[in-house]
Amino acid sequence: MTKYLLYVAIAVTVLALGIFVYVTDAPAYGGTSASTCNNCHVMDAQYENWYHAGHAETAVCVECHLPHQNIFAYYVAKARTGLHDVYYFSTGRTAALIRAKPETKQIIQDNCIRCHETTVDEIVAGPQAFDRNCWDCHRSVAHGERGISTVPYQDAALYPDR
Repeated sequence: MTKYLLYVAIAVTVLALGIFVYVTDAPAYGGTSASTCNNCHVMDAQYENWYHAGHAETAVCVECHLPHQNIFAYYVAKARTGLHDVYYFSTGRTAALIRAKPETKQIIQDNCIRCHETTVDEIVAGPQAFDRNCWDCHRSVAHGERGISTVPYQDAALYPDR
């Protein structure tokens, strides 16, 4: 009898996990689609701003917001960020104005330099100090003219998937 209950428990667990994966489209979160990052309505303004900005044709969210030094660092940061977002979004503790954490700002800065290395080399060789983040001067590049404003909220569902 105990063996039978163990098999039933395993089958129920597998079924529950299967339903969870199907309903949440969990495999999509391992990918790179910007529309996946926008599954929570709180990201609508960021998504819309990105959609209309210069990087929309060349870079998706993970290109800027996750580290690329190796696959381990990439997936650790992806999991950490995803679990953080799930916790705050599902508990209703999401801030009205979303701001990048200091470690995320460093990742973004590193990725600007990674993608624009030649340009950055020329800037560093110039007369000005290199003590600012790229977006201090290039605020509208990644997220459009409105920067990363979250007001008014936008409906990214109006835009085709990129």
